[in-house]
Amino acid sequence: MPFLKRPQTTEPLVKHWDRKAQKCGLHHTVYSVNGDQYTGDWMDNNKHGKGAQVWKKTGMIYDGEWMCGKREGFGTLSKTDPETKEYVRVYVGSWQNDKKEGAGTYFYSPSAFYEGQWSGDQRSGWGRMQYETGELYEGEWLKDKRHGQGLLLLANGNRFVGTWSDGQKNGQGKFFYLDRGQLYEGFWVDGVAKCGTMSDFGREAAVRPTVYPIPKVCLQDSQTVLVEAQAYFTEDKEKSTDFKSYGC
Repeated sequence: MPFLKRPQTTEPLVKHWDRKAQKCGLHHTVYSVNGDQYTGDWMDNNKHGKGAQVWKKTGMIYDGEWMCGKREGFGTLSKTDPETKEYVRVYVGSWQNDKKEGAGTYFYSPSAFYEGQWSGDQRSGWGRMQYETGELYEGEWLKDKRHGQGLLLLANGNRFVGTWSDGQKNGQGKFFYLDRGQLYEGFWVDGVAKCGTMSDFGREAAVRPTVYPIPKVCLQDSQTVLVEAQAYFTEDKEKSTDFKSYGC
């Protein structure tokens, strides 16, 4: 009887070489055709574990943790200084799904930085922002804007403590004019003080105190006047918001 050839049980050669080409475990530097390079751990052909990625076009480098090809966990993002050609830190902190998430510090310049909570690559939660102008904000953030309770410390020492919304003073707050020894307590709408009271505060220690102290208010019921004024401006802002939401 004729000899029957047994069916081949080994995998096709193309699959064999494809499997051998799959990067898994610790590898030396792997270069991309665009000049990018990665050195670190792999799993199933994805960056997974600890590793450093260099982007040639932007001059950025990320050194930290990866998961399934994306930045995940703790890591440091740096960039090349055009003058010194050395790497300077841009962001140090937590990552999730290739975006800044959780606690981290972002360096905008040598004198400006944000330290606090992040969500989806945006400042959200509690954080502290130091500006190049010398101002300092510490408080709540939402989608990269001051939102909630917060303190703004100006470069001249004056400060605001109160409520913020959409990046502006909105709601109750106190503005301390320490340079002239006065305190304003009132209600703000879109960064503008609408109604409140002004009183002397630390005039004896002020750098440029006012010539005369503020006279005593003689209204029979000043608190009622403030409440009514606040209610008016609150209603006016709500109407304005509704007007914008309808696209008018």
